[in-house]
Amino acid sequence: MSSYIPLILFTVFTNFFSQILLKKGMTSIGKFELTPSGLMSSAMDVIFNWSIILGILVMVISMASHLVVLSRVEISFAYPFLGLSFVLVTIYGHFYLAEAVTMWRVAGVLLICSGVALVART
Repeated sequence: MSSYIPLILFTVFTNFFSQILLKKGMTSIGKFELTPSGLMSSAMDVIFNWSIILGILVMVISMASHLVVLSRVEISFAYPFLGLSFVLVTIYGHFYLAEAVTMWRVAGVLLICSGVALVART
């Protein structure tokens, strides 16, 4: 199963990259109201935003890659690796988006990394 780790990591990185693109797109659009008129006015902004379009495309690639992984390895081996995308997003959020990362988040990231390391050893 360890021979599929590069493919699993490709899935992780494309998942991470899609989230970054979606965040970039939504940041450029800004907040919108969850009302019919607010959703309608923001829908066009979302539909024609290149970061969001690319983010969705990368997400589809990530999902396709994940399906390939699931066809080859046990889900209990593959799925925990997706937790690494949380780690990458947290690091990116802190260093590039100036988001506050508390000690609790750091502890959570360390637990995720420990869990993935344990799964990878099996």
